[in-house]
Amino acid sequence: MAARAVCLRAEFGGRRTRLRYLPNVVTLTLDAEKCTGCGLCVDVCPHGVLAMGDHQAAIVDRDACMECGACVRNCAFQALSVRAGVGCAAAVLNGMIRGGGPPCDCCAESACSD
Repeated sequence: MAARAVCLRAEFGGRRTRLRYLPNVVTLTLDAEKCTGCGLCVDVCPHGVLAMGDHQAAIVDRDACMECGACVRNCAFQALSVRAGVGCAAAVLNGMIRGGGPPCDCCAESACSD
């Protein structure tokens, strides 16, 4: 089965575009042994990547992670790690800020369907 991209619609500088994250490239990891179940990571994640279950956090939608690092910065127990700013979302946003597409071709019109 082919990998499916996560497609998002966004507007930057009056320009509408479709963004997608590549599947299975996110650097987010969770060390369940270090997780105390405080739930702060779940509260700060802007994309609902994490959820609480069985008194611990769990990654429930890994490919929706934009690697912003909010969960890592708010985890006092170092249970989460992510290489913030290196993923597909960063490439898409940097490309838009610099006035061009990302080097990974994440915004290809054929990548996202209506």
